[in-house]
Amino acid sequence: MRYALGIEYDGSNYYGWQRQKQVISVQETLEKALSKIANEPIEVVCAGRTDTGVNATNQVVHFDTKKVRKDVAWTLGVNTNLPKDIAVSWVKAVPDDFHARFSATARRYRYIINNSRLRSAILSTGISFCHYPLNENLMHQAAQQLVGRHDFTSFRTVHCQSHSAIRTLYHCNVTRQGEFIIIDVKGNAFLHHMVRNIAGSLMKIGQELQPVSWLKEVLAAKNRCVAGITAPSAGLYFVDVDYPEAFAIPKRSPGPLFLL
Repeated sequence: MRYALGIEYDGSNYYGWQRQKQVISVQETLEKALSKIANEPIEVVCAGRTDTGVNATNQVVHFDTKKVRKDVAWTLGVNTNLPKDIAVSWVKAVPDDFHARFSATARRYRYIINNSRLRSAILSTGISFCHYPLNENLMHQAAQQLVGRHDFTSFRTVHCQSHSAIRTLYHCNVTRQGEFIIIDVKGNAFLHHMVRNIAGSLMKIGQELQPVSWLKEVLAAKNRCVAGITAPSAGLYFVDVDYPEAFAIPKRSPGPLFLL
């Protein structure tokens, strides 16, 4: 049997999604919990790997097993064996041709900034913080220059292993809810640190340190050195994945927290 799972996690205690030697990862922790329920080794494949400290509200994974279990075992049972900062939100049996990564047609991220003069104690983790006033309208105007198919070399880390920097963004919206600024980005795929580098560049425009037109110049330069800093990982959430309707993959609110 092949199963798909919806996963959410607070990434602050993990060195990213991918299993690694000598450090704790979300993948390894989830696989250990699944293996206990299946009573056999389980390996999972995710829709999109996340970096150290990055969170997810709607990560999707798939795994294969020879063991037959009720759905409640793959949800409540697995959650019992998981730490509080990782949880299964749904399970669905899927056909063998479903692949969490390669069947995905789009991925969506949100970057959340607490934009207030003084920091919050309650939101000391899980959200980025900027005490400089940010103009979300200027940030949104600039972000529209990234929509479409472009070479995003200026917005990927020098350690990115992707063979091509060509990606397509379907939307890049910047909105404000009270003290919180939300950068909402959806694309066919993303490069290493791409969303965080976009967020760092948009924040320079939000502070009015650069004009709206600057982002187009950064994109055209194809040079990481000319873009803004990499925004902190804490504010980034993997919030949604699109699949062909034939797979009938469940949909949940992207989140996080108070966001619809």
